[in-house]
Amino acid sequence: MRFLGVDIGTGSAKGVLVDENGAVLASATRPCATVSPRPGWFEHDADGVWWANTRGIVRELLASCPGPVAAVGVSGIGPVVMVADVDDVPLRPAILYGIDTRAEAHVTEQNERFGRDALLATAGNLLTSQAVGPKLAWLAEHEPELFRRARRVYSANGWVARRLTGAYVLDHYSASASDPLYDLRGHGWWEPGWAGFEQLERPALAWPSEIVGEVTAAAAEETGLQAGTPVVAGTIDALAEAYSVGVAAPGDTMLMYGSTMFLIQVVAEPAVDPGLWAAVGRTAATYSSAAGMSTAGLLTNWLSEVTGAGFESLLEEARALPAGSEGLLLLPYFAGERTPVFDPYARGAWVGLSLRHGRGHLYRSALEAVAFGVRHNLAAMSGAGATPRRLVAVGGGTKDSLWAQIVSDVTGLPQDIPSITLGASYGDARMAADALGVPTAAWNPVARQAVPDAGVRDVYDGLFAQYLALYPALADTMHKLAALNR
Repeated sequence: MRFLGVDIGTGSAKGVLVDENGAVLASATRPCATVSPRPGWFEHDADGVWWANTRGIVRELLASCPGPVAAVGVSGIGPVVMVADVDDVPLRPAILYGIDTRAEAHVTEQNERFGRDALLATAGNLLTSQAVGPKLAWLAEHEPELFRRARRVYSANGWVARRLTGAYVLDHYSASASDPLYDLRGHGWWEPGWAGFEQLERPALAWPSEIVGEVTAAAAEETGLQAGTPVVAGTIDALAEAYSVGVAAPGDTMLMYGSTMFLIQVVAEPAVDPGLWAAVGRTAATYSSAAGMSTAGLLTNWLSEVTGAGFESLLEEARALPAGSEGLLLLPYFAGERTPVFDPYARGAWVGLSLRHGRGHLYRSALEAVAFGVRHNLAAMSGAGATPRRLVAVGGGTKDSLWAQIVSDVTGLPQDIPSITLGASYGDARMAADALGVPTAAWNPVARQAVPDAGVRDVYDGLFAQYLALYPALADTMHKLAALNR
C-alpha cells in the first residue's frame, strides 16, 4: 500500500509518496506565489496556488513512482480565510494567517465585545492577527459587495479537499485555530462568534485522520489519482509536521527550527494562557498548546547577509566560543514577537557589545537568543499546566548540531532528532495510513539526540534571568523606535 501527502506552505508546496512502512518512495516541491498588495497584507490564490500546486505535485509523484495510492492527506498554512460564492467559486485571494495584519482594528473591537474571560473560556485564546473572525469582519466592512455574495469559508487544506472530493469540510484543529468561531471544549462551532456572518454556511467538522470523501472523476482527471481514492480531512501544517515526527502522546513537544520557531505540545486537557495558543489535538482525546517566535532562521540568514560570511564560517566561529558569547546577550525580536509577549512592535536589541566581540559572537548570541525564547515559551506552557516531557526537533536548523545543542543546554532538556525531516507532507501521508488502519507507530525513528551539558547550566540560568528582565526594561524604547521605522 502507498500513501500520498501534500502540504501547502507559504513559500512552497511539498508532497511525498510513502509505503506502508513509512519509507519515502518519492518527493516533490513547487513554489507558492505569495502576494502582498499592501504593507501587512499577504494573500494566496486558492486555485492558482493551492489547487494548481496540488495537481502538479501529485502528477509528478505518480509519474516518478507509478501505481495506485491507497489514501491521500493534505495540510496547509492556517488559519486562513478564503470565501467562495454559492457556486463555490473563490471571490478573492485568500487572506493568510497571522502575518496578515489588515484586521487589527477588528481584533481590538472583537476582543472588547466578547471580553477576555469569555474568549479564554470558550475559544481558549484572546484574538490576535491570527484570528479568523476579525478578517471576516474586515471583508464585510471593506469589501461589502463581495462579502454579501460569500456563502462558504475555506482553509487551505479544506479547499484542496473540496477540489478532490466535493466535500465542504474543516478539520477540528483548523477550526479551533479559527478564533472566535469554535468552542474549544465543546468541539463544535460557537454561534456568538459567527454573529454578523449568518449567510456563511458552516463547514462540516472532522478530525484530521478521518476520511471525508473520495477522489471524484473530475479530480482524477486533473491529478492522475484513481477515482474513489479515500481522502482524509488533513489539518494545519504545524500539527501535521508534529505528527510526522511522532509527536502524539501528552507531553510530546515539537520544536520546528525554520525561518521562525514554532512549538506545539500534545496535552490531555486544554492549556489556556493569554500568552500561548490553545487548540484541540489531532484526535478527540487530546488538545494542543502552541507557541511561536517571529524569528529564528530569518535572524541567522540576516546575519549571514550583513556580515558577508557563509553559514559554515559563522558556525565554526560560534562553535569555538564559550556558552554566553563572552557577555553578549540578544533579544531576537527583529520582526516583533509572537508568544508569549505578543508585541508586533518589539525590536531586536544586543546588550553587552564591546570591541572584543566579532561576527562569531553575534552569530552564537543569535542562536542563544532563540534558545532563550524557546525556554521562555516552554516555561509559559508549564505555567499553563502543559509541562513538556519529550522534545522533538525538526527543520533546517537541526542540520548542524550546534543550534539544537545550545537549545538543550539552555532549556536543560534533551531533544530527539528524527531520521526523516520532510515535514508536514510526511505527516499527511501518515494520517492517511492511520485512516486505513495501517500501523504507523514505528514510522520515522529517532536518529540522534541532543543532550544538555550540565557544565554550562549555571551560565545559561544567569543569562536567562537577564533575558527575561530586558524586554520589560526596553519595551517603551523599542516602541518609540519602531514608530520611527513606520
